[in-house]
Amino acid sequence: MPTTNDPKGGNPLRMIRLLLWSLVALALMAAAWFLLISPRLQTLSESGIDSLGRGDYQLVASDGTPFTQDTLKGAASAVFFGFTHCPDVCPTTLGDIAGWQEELGEQGKSLRVFFVTVDPERDTPETLGEYVSWVPGVTGVSGSAEEVAKATRAFRIYAKKVPTEGGDYTMDHSAMVLLFDANGNYAGLIGYQEDPERVRDSLNRLLAS
Repeated sequence: MPTTNDPKGGNPLRMIRLLLWSLVALALMAAAWFLLISPRLQTLSESGIDSLGRGDYQLVASDGTPFTQDTLKGAASAVFFGFTHCPDVCPTTLGDIAGWQEELGEQGKSLRVFFVTVDPERDTPETLGEYVSWVPGVTGVSGSAEEVAKATRAFRIYAKKVPTEGGDYTMDHSAMVLLFDANGNYAGLIGYQEDPERVRDSLNRLLAS
């Protein structure tokens, strides 16, 4: 009969230690993915939350109107940062927004949605206007690289150019939709592919405020 020290029988304590270290390694890998590798899942800290969306950025909407911090005042707004060459997150989010608008019906018509580019090099206001035209109530927003950088800082948005093969590039960016009340104050966020029931609650609360 093998003993606990018999290499053929295996050492139960050693097996338990290996299992525990494996679990620790998996936990560390998961933490690295959510906190470092995938900034698209970035969440907002409470620090400076009251000033979210406020800054001296001067952007241009696809309808030719200016987009500044004052644009957020007057009606409830949802702001999403993305780009027209986005392969998955942006078209998926636009599809979700179209679903929200349909579900909200008449109530949803008062909600303004702004799609702000993180790729001003390729996304002009005209390009953005065409890109979002299939979703009711969505307005594209662009501007110079300097002004877009100011906006990403004001909204606490992560955005980074990532080179791809052939000399091209893509953009890695935050994927949440930021909500603002009629006074232009931050009113919460909707995460990427968030539970529909939680989305409904957030939007109903926003539109009732």
